[in-house]
Amino acid sequence: MRSKRTLLLEQLDQKFQPFFQSRTVLVPERGWINTIRTALNMTMAQLGAKLNITRQGVKSMEESESNGTITLNSLKNVANAMDLKLVYALVPKDGTIDDLIQKKAEKLAQKIVLRTNQNMKLENQGIGDEKIDKTIKELANEIKREMRKSLWD
Repeated sequence: MRSKRTLLLEQLDQKFQPFFQSRTVLVPERGWINTIRTALNMTMAQLGAKLNITRQGVKSMEESESNGTITLNSLKNVANAMDLKLVYALVPKDGTIDDLIQKKAEKLAQKIVLRTNQNMKLENQGIGDEKIDKTIKELANEIKREMRKSLWD
């Protein structure tokens, strides 16, 4: 039987599915607001009127988007004013959430096993590379299954 956490992670990956292609999208240098407004041949004054702000307010909003300080609420308001929808997500840089967890678990397991093996070597009780790899894999699976909080240290 699959655990509740496994089901939650699978559901999360399903929710991410539509966003996976977005990883290749490059944000325009001047930001989305300016790029879309310009493409629509809309003036700052026209967008400002829809937002109830001045032309200067739009300019400042476009600047804050391009330098990364705009708020989600401001982006949502602009999107609504332009008959667009703000889409927002945090997605794994590559692969799925499960892949992210697997990589973190393997990295943590490797750190633990290699540190332990180093101590054992000092006592002339070290283990061979094949056994080390097997131990790392087993520990990684255990860490992933338990979803240890130390995964994120």
